[in-house]
Amino acid sequence: MTQMSSVRFAKQNGTNATSFRVDNVRQFMQTLSRYYCSGHTTTRTFPALGKENTHEQTYTQSYVHTLGDVPLIGDTIGKVIDRTTEKYPDKTAVVFCQQGIRKTFHEFKEDIDKLAAGFLAIGIERGDRVGMWSPNKYEWVLTQYATATIGAIQVNINPAYRPQELLYALKKVGCKALVSDQQFKTQDYYLILDEICPELEHSNAGDIKSKVLPDLKSLIMMGKGHFPGAYMFDDIMEAGTHEHILEVKDIQDELQFDDPINIQYTSGTTGNPKGVTLSHHNILNNCNIVGRTLGYHERDHVICIPVPLYHCFGMTLGSLSGQIFGSTAVYPSAGFEPEETLKAIENERCTSQYGTPTMFIDLLHHPHFDKYDMSSLFTGIMGGSPCPIETMKQVITKMNMKEVTICYGLTETSPITFQTSRFDPIELRVSTIGKPVSHTEAKIIDPESGHIKAVETPGEMCTRGFSTMLGYWGDEEKTKSIIGSDRWLHNGDIAVMDETGYCRIVGRMNDMIIRGGENIYPVEIEKFLYKHPKIEDVQVIGVPDERLGEVVCAWIKLKAAQTASEHEIKDFCQGQIAYFKIPQYICFVDSFPMTISGKIKKLQMREESLGMLGLD
Repeated sequence: MTQMSSVRFAKQNGTNATSFRVDNVRQFMQTLSRYYCSGHTTTRTFPALGKENTHEQTYTQSYVHTLGDVPLIGDTIGKVIDRTTEKYPDKTAVVFCQQGIRKTFHEFKEDIDKLAAGFLAIGIERGDRVGMWSPNKYEWVLTQYATATIGAIQVNINPAYRPQELLYALKKVGCKALVSDQQFKTQDYYLILDEICPELEHSNAGDIKSKVLPDLKSLIMMGKGHFPGAYMFDDIMEAGTHEHILEVKDIQDELQFDDPINIQYTSGTTGNPKGVTLSHHNILNNCNIVGRTLGYHERDHVICIPVPLYHCFGMTLGSLSGQIFGSTAVYPSAGFEPEETLKAIENERCTSQYGTPTMFIDLLHHPHFDKYDMSSLFTGIMGGSPCPIETMKQVITKMNMKEVTICYGLTETSPITFQTSRFDPIELRVSTIGKPVSHTEAKIIDPESGHIKAVETPGEMCTRGFSTMLGYWGDEEKTKSIIGSDRWLHNGDIAVMDETGYCRIVGRMNDMIIRGGENIYPVEIEKFLYKHPKIEDVQVIGVPDERLGEVVCAWIKLKAAQTASEHEIKDFCQGQIAYFKIPQYICFVDSFPMTISGKIKKLQMREESLGMLGLD
């Protein structure tokens, strides 16, 4: 490449700016390897680390590569735990409010080692899959780190799973052991296990012989009591000998950061759930990069984590932040309870709050919200679905979270690939998903030809980088359907990139509504309807129509004490959005069907709409 490039590098810690002239991109990368230049003439000003990001680069094609300010972590989770414990032995590591558990990093590390030794004592080895079936409890994070330190692979299982879903999850990956809570909400876990594995009642602990689950040998029940065929969690904590403790340390020296360490099931909305396989490298670096964007490396933080641990949001961005940055991780309750979360924020003086937009809406609209002190908060993460601008404004003003960021990604990308800056204007934090996180490439392509689209043109989002999963467990064909030989991951979202590299999601390939040949993206209509003063939440789907193929249907949740008519909502849309985007059907509802991680079940909404509208 011989094209000339001009770059201005402004040193923020002094008054002098240094200018470089380079003859080609290769020379530029050698001189300033941490900054990216696309090859065309551009002028950029780079800020000091941790300061407001004021530089911009103009793009014409929908491709951007974000280089990192710091190198990627090349260690295993166990090694990171050792270093953090040595640095902060007496600092509070975890708080489980409902269980009344509070542990320092030293105490937490001791418990991790005891459980890891116990696992070895009952025959769990490197590479074995260990299921974790529980809501947010102390035993969950202990299992997370104990498996990591001995090279076993933790399998996250949705606490809401029913018998056949649990059977599929255990069988798909060949779980050798299962750590299980006793109950969650109305579910009795042991009865469910007994239903799919009737041999359990007549088995000895550690020697389960199941016809349908031939790999399952050990069941470990949390809490107190006696369960035929099962160990108790507390017994496993005491099962390891001194020799097992030494073995844990020896194993640490053998593990590699690219080893698989975690399997997380996707939601399975288009078929059976797939087992996303992630490595130490995937999740450690994802958490480190997102946490640094939040400023976790700059000061002490107390993170409130009401999102479920079985989901990548809670396990990676929540739990791991404590181990990387020495932050305190606070878990208000086993499942999301708005008032318990508000109590935790006040009592623990939390500085960072996590949640989906729906969770934040529930917090803000809780009848006792004004009783609680939110003054300690100032940052956090909102993700999982688009955020209404009014909700964001209230999060900033009423919850004091002036530096809250928006995150976007997939379980398959462990999970975050895009994040807004905590210094971005509020409009950018609600209208975009930010830019690619450090060490990540992103492009928007034509799904048919694979060609990169021009900026401001919708197409399929693809990403590439350290966070891309190892693959779907035991399913090479499905892995190849989403990750090409070039390692680009096709995530199925329809996105638009602007000339500065910020992206916005306008829909999913399988959510797009095609009305008489017109492509309609539900997110666009949802964002518009959020502006209506009476609407608290809204979700848009397509329903069948004999003439047009599909038409728009809006499910609307009104604010407390508000009433509205279908005619009123349609009048609000007239002249503001294209006629074909105006909902033909409007359903006023009190709630939306949701997964335990806070995502809307649009497939279920479509099915229920058919009955409500008489279309079935």
